[in-house]
Amino acid sequence: MPKILNRPTESSLMSNYSRSDLAFVSGKGVWLFDDKGKMFLDLASGIAVNSLGHSHPRLVKVLVDQGSKLWHTSNLYTVPNQEKLAKLLTNNTFAEKVFFTNSGAESVECAMKIARRFFFSIGQSERNRIISFDGAFHGRTMGTISAAGSRKLLEGFGPKLPGFDLIKNFSLESVEKRITRRTCAILVEPILGEGGIVPLTCPFLKGLKNLCEKYNLLLIFDEVQSGVGRSGHFLAHESCEVTPDIVAMAKGLGNGFPIGACLATKKVAACMVPGTHGSTYGGNPLGCAVALETTKHILKPNFLSTIRKKGHFFKEKLNDLLDIFPDQIIEVRGEGLMLGLKCAGKNVDLVEMCREEKLLLVPAASNTVRILPPLIITYREIEEAIMRLKRAFLKMRK
Repeated sequence: MPKILNRPTESSLMSNYSRSDLAFVSGKGVWLFDDKGKMFLDLASGIAVNSLGHSHPRLVKVLVDQGSKLWHTSNLYTVPNQEKLAKLLTNNTFAEKVFFTNSGAESVECAMKIARRFFFSIGQSERNRIISFDGAFHGRTMGTISAAGSRKLLEGFGPKLPGFDLIKNFSLESVEKRITRRTCAILVEPILGEGGIVPLTCPFLKGLKNLCEKYNLLLIFDEVQSGVGRSGHFLAHESCEVTPDIVAMAKGLGNGFPIGACLATKKVAACMVPGTHGSTYGGNPLGCAVALETTKHILKPNFLSTIRKKGHFFKEKLNDLLDIFPDQIIEVRGEGLMLGLKCAGKNVDLVEMCREEKLLLVPAASNTVRILPPLIITYREIEEAIMRLKRAFLKMRK
Protein backbone atom coordinates (compact mmCIF):
# COMPACT_ATOMS: atom_id res chain seq x y z
CA MET A 1 0.00 0.00 0.00
CA PRO A 2 1.35 3.46 -0.87
CA LYS A 3 1.91 5.78 2.05
CA ILE A 4 -0.82 8.42 2.26
CA LEU A 5 0.47 11.85 3.21
CA ASN A 6 -1.59 14.44 5.04
CA ARG A 7 -1.29 17.51 2.83
CA PRO A 8 -2.88 20.94 3.32
CA THR A 9 -6.06 21.48 1.31
CA GLU A 10 -5.09 22.46 -2.21
CA SER A 11 -6.04 21.57 -5.76
CA SER A 12 -4.60 18.37 -7.15
CA LEU A 13 -4.64 19.91 -10.63
CA MET A 14 -1.51 21.19 -12.30
CA SER A 15 -1.29 24.98 -12.25
CA ASN A 16 -0.91 25.60 -16.01
CA TYR A 17 -4.27 27.40 -16.19
CA SER A 18 -5.01 30.82 -14.70
CA ARG A 19 -8.46 29.73 -13.63
CA SER A 20 -11.22 32.04 -12.47
CA ASP A 21 -13.04 31.12 -9.26
CA LEU A 22 -16.22 30.88 -11.33
CA ALA A 23 -17.59 27.33 -11.29
CA PHE A 24 -20.51 26.57 -13.59
CA VAL A 25 -22.84 23.70 -12.78
CA SER A 26 -25.48 23.93 -15.51
CA GLY A 27 -26.41 25.70 -18.72
CA LYS A 28 -29.34 26.37 -20.98
CA GLY A 29 -29.05 27.85 -24.45
CA VAL A 30 -26.68 30.85 -24.25
CA TRP A 31 -26.85 31.00 -20.44
CA LEU A 32 -24.63 29.44 -17.77
CA PHE A 33 -25.43 29.04 -14.07
CA ASP A 34 -22.71 28.98 -11.42
CA ASP A 35 -22.62 27.09 -8.13
CA LYS A 36 -24.17 30.09 -6.38
CA GLY A 37 -27.16 30.22 -8.73
CA LYS A 38 -25.98 33.31 -10.64
CA MET A 39 -26.86 33.51 -14.34
CA PHE A 40 -24.23 34.47 -16.95
CA LEU A 41 -24.67 35.38 -20.62
CA ASP A 42 -22.12 33.20 -22.41
CA LEU A 43 -20.31 34.87 -25.29
CA ALA A 44 -17.42 32.41 -25.00
CA SER A 45 -19.10 29.09 -25.89
CA GLY A 46 -16.27 27.16 -24.30
CA ILE A 47 -13.97 28.99 -26.76
CA ALA A 48 -16.10 28.57 -29.91
CA VAL A 49 -17.20 25.04 -28.98
CA ASN A 50 -20.87 25.12 -27.93
CA SER A 51 -22.28 25.85 -31.40
CA LEU A 52 -25.86 25.05 -30.40
CA GLY A 53 -25.56 26.31 -26.85
CA HIS A 54 -25.80 24.41 -23.59
CA SER A 55 -28.02 21.38 -22.95
CA HIS A 56 -29.59 21.44 -26.40
CA PRO A 57 -32.51 18.99 -26.00
CA ARG A 58 -31.92 17.22 -29.29
CA LEU A 59 -28.22 16.70 -28.57
CA VAL A 60 -28.96 15.49 -25.04
CA LYS A 61 -31.38 12.91 -26.46
CA VAL A 62 -28.91 11.73 -29.10
CA LEU A 63 -26.13 11.36 -26.52
CA VAL A 64 -28.35 9.47 -24.07
CA ASP A 65 -29.72 7.19 -26.80
CA GLN A 66 -26.25 6.35 -28.12
CA GLY A 67 -24.82 6.02 -24.61
CA SER A 68 -27.42 3.40 -23.76
CA LYS A 69 -26.39 1.35 -26.81
CA LEU A 70 -22.62 1.58 -27.37
CA TRP A 71 -19.80 3.87 -26.28
CA HIS A 72 -16.68 2.51 -27.90
CA THR A 73 -15.44 -0.27 -30.13
CA SER A 74 -12.29 1.22 -31.78
CA ASN A 75 -11.35 1.68 -35.41
CA LEU A 76 -10.64 -2.01 -35.79
CA TYR A 77 -14.30 -2.22 -36.81
CA THR A 78 -16.77 -0.25 -38.90
CA VAL A 79 -18.46 2.51 -36.91
CA PRO A 80 -21.83 3.31 -38.59
CA ASN A 81 -22.11 6.82 -37.08
CA GLN A 82 -18.61 7.57 -38.35
CA GLU A 83 -19.57 6.58 -41.88
CA LYS A 84 -22.71 8.77 -41.72
CA LEU A 85 -20.86 11.80 -40.38
CA ALA A 86 -18.07 11.46 -42.94
CA LYS A 87 -20.61 11.29 -45.76
CA LEU A 88 -22.42 14.39 -44.45
CA LEU A 89 -19.13 16.32 -44.30
CA THR A 90 -17.96 15.27 -47.75
CA ASN A 91 -21.36 16.02 -49.27
CA ASN A 92 -21.23 19.59 -47.96
CA THR A 93 -17.56 20.57 -48.35
CA PHE A 94 -14.69 20.39 -50.84
CA ALA A 95 -13.53 17.13 -49.26
CA GLU A 96 -13.89 13.52 -50.37
CA LYS A 97 -12.21 11.79 -47.43
CA VAL A 98 -12.28 12.28 -43.63
CA PHE A 99 -10.18 11.13 -40.68
CA PHE A 100 -11.69 11.63 -37.21
CA THR A 101 -9.65 12.87 -34.25
CA ASN A 102 -10.32 13.96 -30.66
CA SER A 103 -9.22 17.60 -30.85
CA GLY A 104 -8.15 20.50 -33.01
CA ALA A 105 -4.45 19.95 -32.35
CA GLU A 106 -4.80 16.32 -33.46
CA SER A 107 -6.59 17.44 -36.61
CA VAL A 108 -3.78 19.85 -37.50
CA GLU A 109 -1.16 17.19 -36.72
CA CYS A 110 -3.01 14.84 -39.06
CA ALA A 111 -3.11 17.51 -41.78
CA MET A 112 0.63 18.08 -41.57
CA LYS A 113 1.35 14.34 -41.63
CA ILE A 114 -0.84 13.90 -44.71
CA ALA A 115 0.97 16.73 -46.53
CA ARG A 116 4.37 15.16 -45.91
CA ARG A 117 3.17 11.62 -46.59
CA PHE A 118 1.60 12.68 -49.89
CA PHE A 119 4.93 13.75 -51.36
CA PHE A 120 6.67 10.70 -49.88
CA SER A 121 4.09 8.52 -51.65
CA ILE A 122 4.91 10.04 -55.04
CA GLY A 123 8.66 9.64 -54.61
CA GLN A 124 9.44 13.20 -53.41
CA SER A 125 10.32 12.55 -49.77
CA GLU A 126 12.66 15.56 -49.68
CA ARG A 127 9.56 17.79 -49.87
CA ASN A 128 8.65 17.95 -46.20
CA ARG A 129 8.80 21.60 -45.16
CA ILE A 130 5.64 23.53 -44.32
CA ILE A 131 5.20 27.30 -44.57
CA SER A 132 3.26 28.78 -41.63
CA PHE A 133 2.57 32.25 -40.25
CA ASP A 134 3.57 34.32 -37.25
CA GLY A 135 0.62 35.01 -34.94
CA ALA A 136 -1.14 31.75 -35.76
CA PHE A 137 -2.24 29.15 -33.25
CA HIS A 138 -2.56 25.51 -34.25
CA GLY A 139 -2.64 23.67 -30.93
CA ARG A 140 -0.35 22.59 -28.08
CA THR A 141 1.42 19.48 -29.41
CA MET A 142 5.11 19.66 -30.27
CA GLY A 143 4.26 19.71 -33.96
CA THR A 144 1.65 22.45 -33.73
CA ILE A 145 3.66 24.76 -31.47
CA SER A 146 6.61 24.33 -33.81
CA ALA A 147 4.38 25.30 -36.73
CA ALA A 148 3.17 28.44 -34.93
CA GLY A 149 6.69 29.30 -33.82
CA SER A 150 5.56 31.47 -30.90
CA ARG A 151 8.28 32.03 -28.30
CA LYS A 152 5.63 31.91 -25.57
CA LEU A 153 4.32 28.53 -26.73
CA LEU A 154 7.79 27.06 -27.22
CA GLU A 155 9.43 28.36 -24.04
CA GLY A 156 10.75 25.45 -22.00
CA PHE A 157 9.68 22.86 -24.57
CA GLY A 158 12.58 23.11 -26.98
CA PRO A 159 14.10 22.21 -29.24
CA LYS A 160 11.58 23.26 -31.83
CA LEU A 161 10.78 20.52 -34.31
CA PRO A 162 12.36 21.15 -37.73
CA GLY A 163 10.49 21.41 -40.99
CA PHE A 164 8.64 24.73 -40.64
CA ASP A 165 9.33 28.05 -42.38
CA LEU A 166 7.64 30.91 -40.52
CA ILE A 167 6.42 33.99 -42.39
CA LYS A 168 6.37 37.18 -40.31
CA ASN A 169 3.67 38.98 -42.31
CA PHE A 170 0.74 38.14 -44.54
CA SER A 171 2.46 39.03 -47.78
CA LEU A 172 2.28 36.86 -50.89
CA GLU A 173 5.68 38.14 -51.92
CA SER A 174 7.15 37.00 -48.59
CA VAL A 175 5.53 33.60 -49.00
CA GLU A 176 6.85 33.10 -52.52
CA LYS A 177 10.39 34.00 -51.42
CA ARG A 178 10.30 31.20 -48.81
CA ILE A 179 9.16 28.48 -51.21
CA THR A 180 11.95 26.05 -52.06
CA ARG A 181 12.23 22.64 -53.72
CA ARG A 182 11.67 21.16 -50.23
CA THR A 183 8.37 22.93 -49.54
CA CYS A 184 5.34 20.64 -49.45
CA ALA A 185 2.52 22.79 -48.06
CA ILE A 186 1.24 26.11 -46.77
CA LEU A 187 -0.64 26.07 -43.43
CA VAL A 188 -2.89 29.00 -42.51
CA GLU A 189 -5.99 29.98 -40.52
CA PRO A 190 -8.53 31.79 -42.75
CA ILE A 191 -9.48 33.75 -39.62
CA LEU A 192 -6.88 33.95 -36.87
CA GLY A 193 -8.61 33.06 -33.60
CA GLU A 194 -6.11 33.07 -30.73
CA GLY A 195 -4.15 35.57 -32.80
CA GLY A 196 -6.81 38.23 -32.26
CA ILE A 197 -9.76 37.57 -34.63
CA VAL A 198 -8.01 38.60 -37.83
CA PRO A 199 -9.84 37.59 -41.05
CA LEU A 200 -7.43 37.13 -43.92
CA THR A 201 -8.54 38.76 -47.15
CA CYS A 202 -9.92 36.80 -50.09
CA PRO A 203 -7.19 38.12 -52.44
CA PHE A 204 -4.56 36.79 -50.00
CA LEU A 205 -6.18 33.34 -49.67
CA LYS A 206 -6.66 33.14 -53.43
CA GLY A 207 -3.05 34.21 -53.86
CA LEU A 208 -1.92 31.35 -51.62
CA LYS A 209 -3.93 28.95 -53.76
CA ASN A 210 -2.30 30.32 -56.91
CA LEU A 211 1.16 29.84 -55.37
CA CYS A 212 0.26 26.26 -54.44
CA GLU A 213 -0.80 25.57 -58.02
CA LYS A 214 2.29 27.30 -59.43
CA TYR A 215 4.75 25.34 -57.26
CA ASN A 216 2.73 22.14 -56.82
CA LEU A 217 2.15 22.60 -53.07
CA LEU A 218 -0.73 21.56 -50.83
CA LEU A 219 -2.92 24.20 -49.19
CA ILE A 220 -3.95 23.44 -45.60
CA PHE A 221 -6.57 25.50 -43.81
CA ASP A 222 -6.77 25.33 -40.03
CA GLU A 223 -10.51 25.82 -39.44
CA VAL A 224 -10.55 24.45 -35.91
CA GLN A 225 -12.05 27.68 -34.58
CA SER A 226 -13.52 29.28 -37.71
CA GLY A 227 -15.27 26.16 -39.03
CA VAL A 228 -18.66 24.52 -38.41
CA GLY A 229 -20.68 27.64 -39.18
CA ARG A 230 -18.86 30.05 -36.86
CA SER A 231 -18.09 32.53 -39.68
CA GLY A 232 -21.54 32.27 -41.26
CA HIS A 233 -20.30 29.70 -43.76
CA PHE A 234 -19.87 26.05 -42.87
CA LEU A 235 -16.14 26.52 -43.45
CA ALA A 236 -14.80 30.08 -43.41
CA HIS A 237 -12.77 29.75 -46.61
CA GLU A 238 -15.96 29.11 -48.61
CA SER A 239 -16.75 32.84 -48.60
CA CYS A 240 -13.65 33.36 -50.76
CA GLU A 241 -14.39 30.47 -53.14
CA VAL A 242 -10.93 28.99 -52.53
CA THR A 243 -10.53 25.21 -52.60
CA PRO A 244 -7.92 23.79 -50.20
CA ASP A 245 -6.40 20.31 -50.26
CA ILE A 246 -6.73 19.66 -46.52
CA VAL A 247 -8.78 21.22 -43.71
CA ALA A 248 -8.44 20.65 -39.96
CA MET A 249 -11.58 21.17 -37.88
CA ALA A 250 -12.85 20.46 -34.34
CA LYS A 251 -14.29 22.75 -31.60
CA GLY A 252 -17.90 23.35 -32.71
CA LEU A 253 -18.18 19.99 -34.43
CA GLY A 254 -19.27 18.12 -31.29
CA ASN A 255 -20.88 21.01 -29.39
CA GLY A 256 -18.61 20.16 -26.44
CA PHE A 257 -18.15 16.44 -26.96
CA PRO A 258 -14.46 16.00 -27.87
CA ILE A 259 -14.21 15.27 -31.58
CA GLY A 260 -12.27 16.68 -34.51
CA ALA A 261 -11.86 15.89 -38.17
CA CYS A 262 -9.24 16.18 -40.89
CA LEU A 263 -10.79 16.63 -44.34
CA ALA A 264 -8.95 16.06 -47.61
CA THR A 265 -9.40 15.49 -51.32
CA LYS A 266 -9.36 11.89 -52.54
CA LYS A 267 -6.12 12.47 -54.44
CA VAL A 268 -4.27 13.68 -51.35
CA ALA A 269 -5.84 11.22 -48.91
CA ALA A 270 -4.84 8.24 -51.07
CA CYS A 271 -1.41 8.27 -49.40
CA MET A 272 -2.93 7.34 -46.03
CA VAL A 273 -2.85 3.56 -46.35
CA PRO A 274 -3.41 1.14 -43.42
CA GLY A 275 -0.86 1.66 -40.67
CA THR A 276 0.13 5.23 -41.53
CA HIS A 277 -2.02 6.95 -38.89
CA GLY A 278 -4.54 6.06 -36.21
CA SER A 279 -6.50 7.01 -33.11
CA THR A 280 -7.93 4.90 -30.29
CA TYR A 281 -10.87 7.21 -29.54
CA GLY A 282 -11.15 9.17 -32.78
CA GLY A 283 -14.55 8.77 -34.41
CA ASN A 284 -16.08 6.81 -31.52
CA PRO A 285 -19.85 6.14 -31.62
CA LEU A 286 -20.69 8.71 -28.92
CA GLY A 287 -18.72 11.59 -30.46
CA CYS A 288 -19.96 10.88 -33.96
CA ALA A 289 -23.60 10.67 -32.83
CA VAL A 290 -23.43 14.15 -31.28
CA ALA A 291 -21.37 15.63 -34.13
CA LEU A 292 -23.76 14.17 -36.70
CA GLU A 293 -26.76 15.83 -35.06
CA THR A 294 -24.87 19.12 -34.56
CA THR A 295 -23.77 19.22 -38.20
CA LYS A 296 -27.25 18.37 -39.48
CA HIS A 297 -28.67 21.28 -37.49
CA ILE A 298 -26.07 23.77 -38.74
CA LEU A 299 -26.62 22.66 -42.34
CA LYS A 300 -30.40 23.16 -42.14
CA PRO A 301 -31.76 25.58 -44.76
CA ASN A 302 -31.19 29.24 -43.82
CA PHE A 303 -29.28 28.47 -40.60
CA LEU A 304 -25.93 29.68 -41.98
CA SER A 305 -27.47 32.77 -43.58
CA THR A 306 -29.09 33.56 -40.22
CA ILE A 307 -25.65 33.43 -38.57
CA ARG A 308 -24.38 35.95 -41.13
CA LYS A 309 -27.34 38.25 -40.43
CA LYS A 310 -26.90 38.00 -36.66
CA GLY A 311 -23.19 38.60 -37.07
CA HIS A 312 -23.81 41.72 -39.13
CA PHE A 313 -26.30 42.98 -36.53
CA PHE A 314 -23.88 42.25 -33.67
CA LYS A 315 -21.02 43.95 -35.51
CA GLU A 316 -23.13 47.06 -36.12
CA LYS A 317 -23.94 47.24 -32.40
CA LEU A 318 -20.26 46.80 -31.51
CA ASN A 319 -19.33 49.63 -33.90
CA ASP A 320 -21.91 51.78 -32.09
CA LEU A 321 -19.96 51.07 -28.90
CA LEU A 322 -16.76 52.03 -30.71
CA ASP A 323 -18.32 55.42 -31.47
CA ILE A 324 -19.25 55.84 -27.79
CA PHE A 325 -15.95 54.57 -26.35
CA PRO A 326 -13.23 55.48 -28.89
CA ASP A 327 -10.76 55.81 -26.02
CA GLN A 328 -11.35 52.19 -25.00
CA ILE A 329 -12.05 50.36 -28.28
CA ILE A 330 -9.60 50.55 -31.17
CA GLU A 331 -11.26 48.23 -33.68
CA VAL A 332 -14.15 45.82 -34.22
CA ARG A 333 -13.09 42.65 -36.07
CA GLY A 334 -14.43 39.38 -37.37
CA GLU A 335 -16.99 37.58 -39.49
CA GLY A 336 -20.30 35.97 -38.60
CA LEU A 337 -20.35 35.15 -34.89
CA MET A 338 -16.56 35.07 -34.64
CA LEU A 339 -16.04 38.66 -33.52
CA GLY A 340 -13.42 40.61 -31.62
CA LEU A 341 -12.76 43.94 -29.94
CA LYS A 342 -9.21 45.30 -30.03
CA CYS A 343 -8.86 47.18 -26.77
CA ALA A 344 -6.95 50.34 -25.93
CA GLY A 345 -6.51 49.16 -22.34
CA LYS A 346 -5.70 45.65 -21.13
CA ASN A 347 -8.08 43.10 -22.64
CA VAL A 348 -8.02 41.04 -19.43
CA ASP A 349 -9.42 44.06 -17.57
CA LEU A 350 -12.41 44.12 -19.91
CA VAL A 351 -12.92 40.37 -19.50
CA GLU A 352 -12.91 40.76 -15.72
CA MET A 353 -15.23 43.77 -15.74
CA CYS A 354 -17.66 41.91 -18.00
CA ARG A 355 -17.71 39.00 -15.57
CA GLU A 356 -18.95 41.46 -12.97
CA GLU A 357 -21.77 42.21 -15.41
CA LYS A 358 -22.43 38.43 -15.71
CA LEU A 359 -21.07 38.43 -19.28
CA LEU A 360 -18.43 35.93 -20.44
CA LEU A 361 -15.81 36.83 -23.07
CA VAL A 362 -12.49 35.27 -24.14
CA PRO A 363 -9.12 37.08 -24.26
CA ALA A 364 -6.84 36.69 -27.28
CA ALA A 365 -3.54 38.02 -28.57
CA SER A 366 -3.08 41.51 -29.96
CA ASN A 367 -4.90 42.88 -26.88
CA THR A 368 -8.17 41.59 -28.32
CA VAL A 369 -11.27 40.19 -26.67
CA ARG A 370 -13.12 37.44 -28.52
CA ILE A 371 -16.91 37.35 -28.80
CA LEU A 372 -17.92 33.78 -29.66
CA PRO A 373 -21.56 33.23 -28.67
CA PRO A 374 -23.50 30.05 -29.39
CA LEU A 375 -24.79 30.22 -32.97
CA ILE A 376 -28.36 30.04 -31.65
CA ILE A 377 -28.11 33.41 -29.87
CA THR A 378 -31.18 35.61 -30.48
CA TYR A 379 -31.26 39.27 -31.48
CA ARG A 380 -32.67 40.09 -28.05
CA GLU A 381 -29.76 38.32 -26.38
CA ILE A 382 -27.32 40.21 -28.61
CA GLU A 383 -28.89 43.48 -27.44
CA GLU A 384 -28.62 42.29 -23.83
CA ALA A 385 -24.93 41.54 -24.40
CA ILE A 386 -24.37 45.03 -25.80
CA MET A 387 -26.05 46.58 -22.74
CA ARG A 388 -23.77 44.62 -20.41
CA LEU A 389 -20.71 45.53 -22.47
CA LYS A 390 -21.70 49.19 -22.30
CA ARG A 391 -22.03 49.04 -18.51
CA ALA A 392 -18.60 47.39 -18.29
CA PHE A 393 -16.99 50.12 -20.42
CA LEU A 394 -18.65 52.84 -18.33
CA LYS A 395 -17.27 51.30 -15.14
CA MET A 396 -13.81 51.06 -16.70
CA ARG A 397 -13.98 54.70 -17.76
CA LYS A 398 -14.62 55.70 -14.14
